[in-house]
Amino acid sequence: MFRKMRRSPQALSHEEIVEVLKKETRGVLSVNGDDGYPYGVPINHYYDEETGKLYFHGANFGYRVDAVRKDPKVSYCVFGQEYQKEGDWAKYVKSVIVFGKVELIEDPEGIEKWSRLLCSKFPCPQEYVDTEIQKDAARTLCFAIEIEDINGKLVHEA
Repeated sequence: MFRKMRRSPQALSHEEIVEVLKKETRGVLSVNGDDGYPYGVPINHYYDEETGKLYFHGANFGYRVDAVRKDPKVSYCVFGQEYQKEGDWAKYVKSVIVFGKVELIEDPEGIEKWSRLLCSKFPCPQEYVDTEIQKDAARTLCFAIEIEDINGKLVHEA
């Protein structure tokens, strides 16, 4: 169902994939949009090793919500951990691509739980998190990607 990586020598191990998902804070979520056009949106994410799912949050209305209600199949791309080897002009970067189906989390307890965990990836004060959750929870949804396929690779930009 999912294609094998063409450049398999560049493949990241499962542990490296998890590291990228946990350390990087942002990626691009792509959904099946209107009239067959893909719609990609940059978002913050939280990877939970216990459930093996990616979580993110946003408004409980809009294009992204409409798209996943119509078709829950998505892809999500994360990249980062860029570095350069001494004497090499080109950089290396790790990337991870996830394919899966989105589950909407609409219960208030789940929204608060995953919103707090998402915020834990950022250095914001606890008071700020509490205020934002209290202010916006009624207009918020959380989304979980049930991962069906995942791969990562080390790209040399030369």
